[in-house]
Amino acid sequence: MKKEILEQEIKELIISALDLEDITVSDIDSSAPLFNDGLGLDSIDALELGMALKKKYLLALYLDSHYVLNMMQNMDLNLTKYIMSHSSKNIS
Repeated sequence: MKKEILEQEIKELIISALDLEDITVSDIDSSAPLFNDGLGLDSIDALELGMALKKKYLLALYLDSHYVLNMMQNMDLNLTKYIMSHSSKNIS
């Protein structure tokens, strides 16, 4: 799977898993932080998103908030690359 397609899927998952009704896929900048100043997610969102990512991409995640927050700082640098290299699902 191409990086751009995976990023699109992740953005859709972020919106649905976190019930972000006022956010569209195009509102999420892949290079911007997902937390605090970027999309504005918090540590509870990180845990919920981590669980959704774990389920969808069959990831082995340690769902402590510090680990998830570090791994998911942004989609472009961390999250997409992590999923591409650690997913048990065939997404390459």
